[in-house]
Amino acid sequence: MEKTNVMRLLDGKKIKYTPHQYDNTITDGETIASILNQDAKRVFKTLVTRSNTNTYYVFVVPVCESLNLKKAAKAVGVKSIEMIKQKELLPLTGYIHGGCSPIGMKKAFKTVFHNTFTDFETVMFSAGKVGYQVEINPQDAISYIGAETADLTDEKEI
Repeated sequence: MEKTNVMRLLDGKKIKYTPHQYDNTITDGETIASILNQDAKRVFKTLVTRSNTNTYYVFVVPVCESLNLKKAAKAVGVKSIEMIKQKELLPLTGYIHGGCSPIGMKKAFKTVFHNTFTDFETVMFSAGKVGYQVEINPQDAISYIGAETADLTDEKEI
């Protein structure tokens, strides 16, 4: 399996992870979770936003949920937040849609994981390239990035 930059960064810090590979034509997170035989609650997507103060923030939420922009703004202490346009993603982060990882962006942005991130022994998110995921201990990811956790999604009716 090809090593992605995310994997090389984790190797450099001696952080354990398990790489997973899947068909790189698939970018829907819930489908990816299903293909990899994972509970969609422990597979996370990385979302990049811009605040009303023109500051960028990264939020990492389960693939089966949506980012609540009000909760996200509150989590980072700003008035409002909006998703960046897809065309802004690559120049800003170095990643393309479907392959955006909270690890290894061009610049370090304040990152907040959904509070369920630490509910699992391991979690998965993009390894920085479409078709690749890394499975990692959530505390290792939080420590590496210097991230926080907060409630970032709407309550789902079950």
